[in-house]
Amino acid sequence: MKKSILILSILLISITSFSQTNSKENSLVDTWVTEENKSNIQIVEKDGKFYGRIAWLKEPTYEDGTKKIDKNNPKEKHQADPLIGLWILKGFTYSGENKWEEGTVYDPENGKTYSCEINMTDKDTIEVRGYIGISLIGRTSVWKRK
Repeated sequence: MKKSILILSILLISITSFSQTNSKENSLVDTWVTEENKSNIQIVEKDGKFYGRIAWLKEPTYEDGTKKIDKNNPKEKHQADPLIGLWILKGFTYSGENKWEEGTVYDPENGKTYSCEINMTDKDTIEVRGYIGISLIGRTSVWKRK
């Protein structure tokens, strides 16, 4: 009897621990407002990795009224792709302690892709740091939960 209670207790603790880790990992899943309110980025989880796409733009069209496109993309075949719906965050994995790493961020303003890490500083704020080589050489943007 005591042995079965011990086993049941260990099982419950394990399940609770996994559940708490999983909820922290998925706390990134939501829509985020970028710095200066230029756009909203919707972050989703797929197969244990995290991705983000442009869901809204403050200025979705050019002066002539046409929808903004990924005109700076280095791949010519993607230069006509619309910016709304464009996946700019790719392949992040949760590394613990409110941090997601090993992903990339694409900047449609210059057509470049950077290594990236995301840190959640509180439940409604993330720091998205794009960099080249090592994270000391880069730029951080603060996003707020929508």
